[in-house]
Amino acid sequence: MNYIFRLTLLLVVPFLVIPLLLIMILIRIDSRGPILFWSKRVGQHEEIFLMPKFRTMKIDTPQLATHLLDNHKDRITAIGKFLRKFSLDEIPQLYSILKGDMNLIGPRPALFNQKDLIKLRRKYKLNNIKPGLTGWAQVNGRDTISIEKKVILESFYEENKNLFFDIKIILMTLIKVVFIRDILH
Repeated sequence: MNYIFRLTLLLVVPFLVIPLLLIMILIRIDSRGPILFWSKRVGQHEEIFLMPKFRTMKIDTPQLATHLLDNHKDRITAIGKFLRKFSLDEIPQLYSILKGDMNLIGPRPALFNQKDLIKLRRKYKLNNIKPGLTGWAQVNGRDTISIEKKVILESFYEENKNLFFDIKIILMTLIKVVFIRDILH
């Protein structure tokens, strides 16, 4: 499925150029700093890789999970609020999929300093698989569920994954994004 997705992505990229350019211009107008933010993430076999996102926070923001930041709402840029609301800040991660650091579906890549999540995933042997752009935990609570619940859902996916399950997750992801569900920050 990942090879089919990569081929499809290469065919779709030309149609994304104008919306992506518009997002880049809006980020540049909204605040100083780079357009992309390269986040240190934990990949397959716990190897660190750099995952791109459209920058939604002010440039002096520490690399922490958003919910751990003091006054995190004050750190998000004006255009960043919009990009996060519709998950548009995630689009550059398609690069990580094409590069092979990520899959379309899998556990969301942990930040390098999310020791509790990394440790729990290690216990369930989830660190041996590639992280994903979306996943079963994402469509079943995303920001509204505990780390433990996320890991249990990710483990369930890994044990039961198949083409139809993947299609279900993709469709559920699109519904969540369009109707803005389970996004807290």
